[in-house]
Amino acid sequence: MTTALPAPVAATVGLTLTESERDEVGRLAALLAAQPPQLIDERAWTDTARRLSNRLPLRIREEIRQYRHDPGAGGLLILRNLPLVADELPDTPTVPESVERTATVAASVISMISLSLGEVVAYRAEKSGALVQNVVPIPGREESQSNAGSTLLELHVENAFHPHRPDYVGLFCLRNDHTNTAGTFVSSIRRALALLPEEVREVLAAPRFATEPPPSFRSGETPRHPVLEGDPQDPNVRVDFHATHPLDEEAEQALHSLRAAFLDVAAMLVLQPGELAFVDNRVAVHGRTSFRPHYDGQDRWLHRTFVHLDHRRTTAHRAGGGSVLL
Repeated sequence: MTTALPAPVAATVGLTLTESERDEVGRLAALLAAQPPQLIDERAWTDTARRLSNRLPLRIREEIRQYRHDPGAGGLLILRNLPLVADELPDTPTVPESVERTATVAASVISMISLSLGEVVAYRAEKSGALVQNVVPIPGREESQSNAGSTLLELHVENAFHPHRPDYVGLFCLRNDHTNTAGTFVSSIRRALALLPEEVREVLAAPRFATEPPPSFRSGETPRHPVLEGDPQDPNVRVDFHATHPLDEEAEQALHSLRAAFLDVAAMLVLQPGELAFVDNRVAVHGRTSFRPHYDGQDRWLHRTFVHLDHRRTTAHRAGGGSVLL
């Protein structure tokens, strides 16, 4: 499954903030960034972020609430014109496993809005459990099928192997690449399902697949699982076209059919600074076009968050009731 992704239609769904709304979000983010202990992963800071999220402009809260209720056919939400002063940003990080620990205005923006949607979570084995992570190209990892790479990133559900994978993935653009062409593909099973024959759906709904975890998560064999789960007419999807392996020939053909259907209905985001996209990780897959990093401090830079709707379902897997899954 290495054929190139075609150029899909541009995604336009979402909300563009007015200047007054942008100013209000900026004021709240500056207030949050200054809150002691100014450490994003400390519970006191995230508690403040959760409280301040209730004071976000009404239209943002309405948009988030509707998206939480129903992510629509595409599983995608984009908020535009969020506060970001590009000239005040530091250089794009180039260290492996880059994360945000100290509060900034940009990290506060994505934290507050993510906490309006649900609960921000992280995984101890991934980027040391940081709640706000950096998606940046890393020297020497250009071919990596990960957030550190710059080659084409296959369509996938985030942490598809994990029993407690995120419900949503948030991506906040601080910088795009030098050519302003690096894009994020998003495709939804709600649109792709109609392109799949009934017999293919049945195969995809059977436990005839296994998804390989990355080395940092590896803990024994990966259980067999279906790719389509839940309501046959409106299923959730669990697949990573780089790491999910069919266990028989018929399953392999079904997986190829699914990928082709996703590509036929895909949308592409070329996120601009100040734009925040949420992808519903239950119904949508996402990927990334290739781009050429320069490692000059001005490369593509996104903040990323993971969001769960129901914090209680993972209580036994989060030490001390915190936000990090063990």
